Amino acid sequence: MTVHGIAYVEFHCEDAHKYAARLRDDYGFVIGEPPAPVRPGVTRLTARQGRIVLVLSSASTLDDPVAAFVRRHGDGAAVLAMLCEDEQDALAQARAAVAGGATALDATTVAGFGDLALRWTWPQDPLLTAEGPAAEALLEEIDHLAVCVPAGELGPAVAFSQRALGFSMIFSEYLEIGAQAMNSQVVQSDCGGVTLTLLEPDTTREPGQIDRFLDAHGGAGVQHLAFRTEDVAAAVRTLAARGVAFLTTPGAYYDALPERLGDTQIPAEVLRELNLLVDQDHGGQLFQIFTRSTHPRNTYFQELIERRGAGTFGSANIKALYEAVERERAAGA
Repeated sequence: MTVHGIAYVEFHCEDAHKYAARLRDDYGFVIGEPPAPVRPGVTRLTARQGRIVLVLSSASTLDDPVAAFVRRHGDGAAVLAMLCEDEQDALAQARAAVAGGATALDATTVAGFGDLALRWTWPQDPLLTAEGPAAEALLEEIDHLAVCVPAGELGPAVAFSQRALGFSMIFSEYLEIGAQAMNSQVVQSDCGGVTLTLLEPDTTREPGQIDRFLDAHGGAGVQHLAFRTEDVAAAVRTLAARGVAFLTTPGAYYDALPERLGDTQIPAEVLRELNLLVDQDHGGQLFQIFTRSTHPRNTYFQELIERRGAGTFGSANIKALYEAVERERAAGA
């Protein structure tokens, strides 16, 4: 009994059609409609590209759970659905999670982190079987989700992931950025297809970006999705031409690359031109970049990542990312 990867991530939105249009026009997703509505008053669309499936839901009635989520958090990731072998396997996974301490929301869904629910599904789910035109092959799959949790909840969140979900902790780091600091631990399913980066602020230091996310979002939630691509340079050029804005990186970062990493598989001048970050581990190198948040609360954003053998998460780049976010915030103050 195991999950095979991420089936889809469901976003609850103020306007599913408007959200879908941005994904289509800016990122090249193909938009479709599931075979049947979820319930009266709820609009549901799918956005597909590669093996990525995003489900977009909005509600016209204020008392609907979708509308309530949006009031608390703004548009955001509300459900992480994990793919199982079949329906019986999905039911068994949910029962095992409840036995491990999770709170059941329905037969195949449990409460996860804050208002992020965790669901097990199977290949015949209508959200996965709906046919439509092929999307461009720019983005391949969801590499990982980053989830912010309040101070003091990182340990329990990791323990919950291990006990209820059967995940393993594969990485841990304490990161200091000036007067700010945070803890990061990464948990992953046995198949390696579901990876969660869990982030917690250190409240003994000055308030930072994780604190601001938690305040603006209204508690724990998904800070970003990382989309894996086979050619991050081409993806950045394509998306930037469509108007997607990315965080910038100071020139000193690239000046230090030869001493830090030596030769890079994407030439250093291309990295500098496109503001790409690079890191490496024993398996190879990875390249990543983060979009500027377009969320009204300045919370959720996206990451693009290309792995050339590396299996880790660019921990040496996290400091560069957060410094870049701080510059953006200061420039807009």
